[in-house]
Order: sequence, then structure tokens, then C-alpha cells
Amino acid sequence: MPTPIIMIVGLVVLLVLAGCGQAPSEPSEPSVSPPAASPPAPAAAAPSPVPTTRAPAPSPEQLPPYGARSEFRTDFSKASIDYSEVLSGGPPKDGIPAIDSPQFVPVSAAQEWLRANEPVVRVQVGDDARAYPLQILTWHELVNDTVGGLPLVVSFCPLCNTAIIFEREVAGQLLDFGTTGRLRFSNLIMYDRQTETWWQQATGEAIAGELTGTRLRFYPGEIIAWADFQAAHPNGQVLSRDTGFNRSYGRNPYVGYDDINSSPFLYQGAPVADTLPPMARVLTVELGDELVAYPYSSLEAVGVINDTVQDVPLVVFWQAGTASALDAGTLAEGRDVGTGTAFERSVAGQVLTFTANADGRGFSDAETGSQWDHLGQAVAGQLQGTQLAPVVAVNHFWFSWAAFRPDTRVYQVGE
Repeated sequence: MPTPIIMIVGLVVLLVLAGCGQAPSEPSEPSVSPPAASPPAPAAAAPSPVPTTRAPAPSPEQLPPYGARSEFRTDFSKASIDYSEVLSGGPPKDGIPAIDSPQFVPVSAAQEWLRANEPVVRVQVGDDARAYPLQILTWHELVNDTVGGLPLVVSFCPLCNTAIIFEREVAGQLLDFGTTGRLRFSNLIMYDRQTETWWQQATGEAIAGELTGTRLRFYPGEIIAWADFQAAHPNGQVLSRDTGFNRSYGRNPYVGYDDINSSPFLYQGAPVADTLPPMARVLTVELGDELVAYPYSSLEAVGVINDTVQDVPLVVFWQAGTASALDAGTLAEGRDVGTGTAFERSVAGQVLTFTANADGRGFSDAETGSQWDHLGQAVAGQLQGTQLAPVVAVNHFWFSWAAFRPDTRVYQVGE
């Protein structure tokens, strides 16, 4: 395991290199079961607009982040944050290039270069199910796409382990997104190319520019194992490695970063609550005014959690078999960190109570005895074929969620 100093130096080199050679011909190498039914409508997506959640009221005289005026036409006089919280991640604007014209291949073709345990982000709109491998997202962080007719941006911040999907239409305007090269509390700051407003990826909030005070609408998506996507969506589509850029897809440039004893990279902010270690993995849910973090350590211990958030009965499943994208030299070699997923647990007005099966594979509900998988589908029994409604639930390291939402309830086993 690399020491913290060596790892930080390696990450600095990586981030600088990632911002170089955007031309497709120039590589950027670091040193270091049956098809699932279409899901019901997602539960309680975040509204727009809303105020920002954490930062103190900025001084109207504050200067924008260093170098930003020469790169952006953003109206920096409008902001909801203190610009002193913004740090350069190394690359310049668009130095980590978003994928704007994504190409897709069938599951059979992607099987040639994806291993069974590799993490992918699953997004489904109607019958259109797509997988976005983290081996690609790690190098690009943003994919501007349209899924099932819905314009979405699929985002991934490796430093926070946050894969978040947002709708791209705001107040009737279609936006597409790029990377600013800046971080706040170690989290990716995106910008939209139409107004060059800056957006905080962890919260979906516009923090500087014309649209300050607006919040993007979240859309459900999960980090799951490639094998699970294959089984659930044999006719699905997979983001192609034919991106127009030469990157070392499959390699992990953040080796050892998610060690539980590590510290977040380029984090400059108030100390986070010590309820959990900063690098502890959590699955977070925000419904209305209630926020909950489900530690992966608790999920792994019990397998399933029945909970109620903002009067919505929820179930959170955990299933082994998904590799960490931030552990070993390649994603396929990463240690097993499992998958956490969240759904409403009401079906036709009946609230279900779930338990994990003794063999560690699948779940059953006490009310009907039906068998379920961790993607929320009943695979056997009275409710076979039923799909639970997905809830927007996001993977985070504890520090990256607590920095923005310190008022979060952390689920304790036995609640």
C-alpha cells in the first residue's frame, strides 16, 4: 500500500497529466436472469430550484477562483459559496474531457473487455437500459447522453466515489456539461456550456454564475457489477471505449485511494463528523428534508435494511460481487466492496418487509414469500416480475457527503 505522501504526489501528477494531450492521438498515462421489467417512475426526485445547503453567504467583493476569469465567461458576481473553498485539481477547463457523443455497443461485444466483477453505472429509462463502465468514467467523469428520450448527464467523481445522474433540462433549457478542473471539498465542480454556470456534483447545485440557486434534478442510477447488468439486461447497451480519446481504460490511476485509513485528496474544509471514518463508504438517500447515510459496513453485516424516510417505506439491499474502482492497479483486480441499492418497498399499497436469504444471494419478503434480487425485481413467487420503484441513492465516501450535508442521520444497525 503506498504511503499517503507518495499517493498524493502520484495523484497530483495524474491530474496534471489528465489535463494534457486532449487530442485523440495523445495518450494520458499516470505514473502510478430474464430481462428486467421497465422500472416504475423514480421516487421523489430533487426539485429545482432550491437554495444551496452549506456555504456561508459570500462577500459581494470576493474575487473568483484564481485563473477562472481567463478560462470562463461565468458571471462570478453571482455565487452561493465562498470562493476560498475552491481549489484547482490540476487540469484546466475541460482538461478532463467529457464524452459528448457517446457510442454504445451490445452486451456481447463489451464482454470482451469487461470482467464480471467490474463496476458499471446502470441507468434505465423505460426499456432503454445502459451501462457506463467506471473504467471509462474514471478518465472522463462526464457523459452527456439521452436515454429513452430523456437528456441526462452521467457524472463520476473518483475522489468522492460519487456516480450521480442528472437531468440536463433546466427551466426549458437543454444544458450539456464539462469539467472546470476545480474541486470543492474534494468534489468535482462541473460547468454547463450554455451559461457557464458552475455546478457542485455532490449536490447538483449551481454555486456560481447565472443559474446560481438552481438545483439539477436527480435521476436514479446504481453502481453494480458488470455480471449483474448482463444478467438483468442482455439486450442493453454499453458505453463504448471508442471515445475519440486515447486513455488507459481498465487501469486505476488512484491505486489505494479508498483505503479506510487514507485521507481525502485536496480536501480543504471544516472537519467532518467523526461518526464514521472519512473514507467509509455510504449509500445516501435524500427525500424531502430527511437525509440518511447507510454505511456499507452495516449493509454488509445485515444484508438488507428496512427503513422509512420522509414517510416513504424504503428497502436498502446489499450484494457482494462488485469490485472497488479505487483499490488495485486495474479495476478488475479491486477488492470486493459489494453493491448497495435502494427502492420503495410498497407494492400495490402493501408495505413489504425484507430479509436476506441465508445463502447470501437474494432476498425474500415476509408478506408474500416472493424472492427478490438486489436490483429490486421479484424473480420468483407470488409477485414474480414485479419491479420495485427505485429511489435516488448515491454512493459516497463519508467525508464527501458529510461536508455538504452534516445534518444527515447515519443508520445504525438495530434501529
